[in-house]
Amino acid sequence: SALHFNLFFFLTTFWSLIRLIGPNPCSGRVEIFYNGVWGTVCDDSWDLNDAAVACRQMGCGSAQSALPLAYFGAGTGQIWLDDVLCTGSERDLSQCTHNGFGINNCGHGEDAGAICAVDGEIRLIGPNVCSGRVEVLHNGVWGTVCDDSWDLNDAAVACRQKGCGSALSALPLAYFGAGTGQIWLDDVLCKGNESDLSQCTHNGYGINNCGHGEDAGVICAADGEIRLIGPDLCSGRVEVLHNGVWGTVCDNGWDINDAAVVCRQMGCGSALSAPPLAYFGAGTGQIWLSYLLCTGSESDLSQCTYDGYGINNCIHSEDAGVICAGEKVS
Repeated sequence: SALHFNLFFFLTTFWSLIRLIGPNPCSGRVEIFYNGVWGTVCDDSWDLNDAAVACRQMGCGSAQSALPLAYFGAGTGQIWLDDVLCTGSERDLSQCTHNGFGINNCGHGEDAGAICAVDGEIRLIGPNVCSGRVEVLHNGVWGTVCDDSWDLNDAAVACRQKGCGSALSALPLAYFGAGTGQIWLDDVLCKGNESDLSQCTHNGYGINNCGHGEDAGVICAADGEIRLIGPDLCSGRVEVLHNGVWGTVCDNGWDINDAAVVCRQMGCGSALSAPPLAYFGAGTGQIWLSYLLCTGSESDLSQCTYDGYGINNCIHSEDAGVICAGEKVS
């Protein structure tokens, strides 16, 4: 009807609609609807404050990146906004300073993009990115998870979703401090093989009988963590965690100084030997590190010189190992 059209025209004139053209509704090229036409935003002065407003307007939570140079591909037609300058607190891009609709000196190779936190995403509020209070994003708002029935299966899913490897602990009773605001999930029941918490059984978003003194937490294996696959905790094939995936170390350049760092990192005392050639058996999958060069005084392998994660010309028959003295150091 004419009434509906006029209302739509009023809303889209005074409160511009936006969309993100990309891999999901919360990541993509930023486009504005103005005077009945979709158009792009130029990347001149485009920064995280501007992206924060776009993400808020999309109901997508915090801005992770503000991307220039048509990162998500070049648009076509109108370029509606240029020199956008937001404080980050605005609820709509049209409230930010800009040159005026359609006034720009840009081409579509300069189209601005944004990556926002996605609904169902989680974060860990704690001492590092792989340990902390579990928080879930829903409808653009972060909220906590109640510890009712919270166990290692649930923690395993949270750790997998964060790319943090295996779950070491599932912690109840606001171990990492009490959150505020929403408690989004309660009675979470995961099998442990789900890819994210939203796939697990729960009561429904916001349905709970909890207080923040019951906020759930996790401790996951952190990126850069190591393990030894062998006959005991202090001897074995060296494996490193990166991006949530365990991989081996190539024996190119592998020596007693490198082994000394591994033994120290494992709390296993001094290094007795640095056996090469898959002495403890060949691993599978990724070979993360090669040509490690440690002085022997580093506290963990990530502090040593190496070629870069995944850069190697090795096969698993060259997997490096260590034998440590086995003096468990606290």
